[in-house]
Amino acid sequence: MSLAATPDVQAGLLLREWRRARRWSQLDLAMTAEISARHLSYVETGKARPSREMVGRLADALEMPLRERNALLLAAGHAPQYPEHGLDAPQMARIRQTIDCILRQHEPYPAFVMNRHWDILIANDAAIRVNRWLLDGRDSRHRNMLRHFFDPDDLRARVVNWEEVAGELLRHLHALVASTPSDLNARTLLEEVTAYPGVPSQWRRRELGSVPAPVLNVGFRHQGLELGFFSALTTFGTPRDVTVDELHVECNYPADAATAEFCLALKQRQDAGDTEAGGIPSPR
Repeated sequence: MSLAATPDVQAGLLLREWRRARRWSQLDLAMTAEISARHLSYVETGKARPSREMVGRLADALEMPLRERNALLLAAGHAPQYPEHGLDAPQMARIRQTIDCILRQHEPYPAFVMNRHWDILIANDAAIRVNRWLLDGRDSRHRNMLRHFFDPDDLRARVVNWEEVAGELLRHLHALVASTPSDLNARTLLEEVTAYPGVPSQWRRRELGSVPAPVLNVGFRHQGLELGFFSALTTFGTPRDVTVDELHVECNYPADAATAEFCLALKQRQDAGDTEAGGIPSPR
C-alpha cells in the first residue's frame, strides 16, 4: 500500500482541508479541540492516526455535518458512527410523521422538504398548485429549488425580484461550498446554476463577509396578478441520522392579504374538483 493511501495520511489530508476551509491555523484548531498543536500536526502529516475519540473532538471543533464526520472516521480507519436511512425507512417513521404534519398544517400555503443541496424531496399540495399556476398548468422539469429559480424557462421568468432572490440563494450555496470543502455535489450545483444565461459573472465568486438573510422574500407576477411570499426554515435540532441532519423544511407565508386569498382560492378550486377554472389542474 502506498503512503498516500494509508488511513493516517488520508485522515490528515481531510482534516487539513477542513481546517483551511474554516481559515484556522493549527493552533486555532488545537486550542478549540483542547489538544496539543504538536499532536494535531502529527495527525495532519500522517505521523499519527487519530482515535475515534480524537476524531469526535476535532469534528465537534470544526462543526462538521454528520456525513462528513463519517467520512473522517472512515479516512482514519474507523467505522462510521451515524446511520443514514431514506425517509421511507421504518426507522424514519416518526420523522416522516412530523414532516407530514408540518406540510398539512401549512395549507393552503406552499411548503417543501429539501436536503442540503436544495433537492425537493416532498412538497405539499399547495406548493404543487402554486407552481403549476405559475407555469401555466405544467410541472417543472426540475426537482431542485435553485434550478427552479435560475432556469430562464422555469420560475425565473415569473419572479419580480429575481436578482434579489437569486443573490440570496447563491449566498447560501457559496456558504455551503465554503463550509463543506469535501461536498463535490455542492460545487457542481454552483457551477451549473451560475452557467445559466443572464447570471452575472461575479456571482461565481463568493462575496467575503456576505451573510445570507434569515428570511427570503419572493415576488411573483403572472396573468396580471402579483403574489408575495416570505419563507422560514425548520431543521431538526439534535439529529442522529445523516438524512435528518441534512433536511430542512421551507414554509412559505403570504406577504399580503391578496396572496393569502389567492392561495385559499386555489385550494377551494381543487377541493371542488374544478380542474379547468383558471387553468389549474388537480395535483392528484
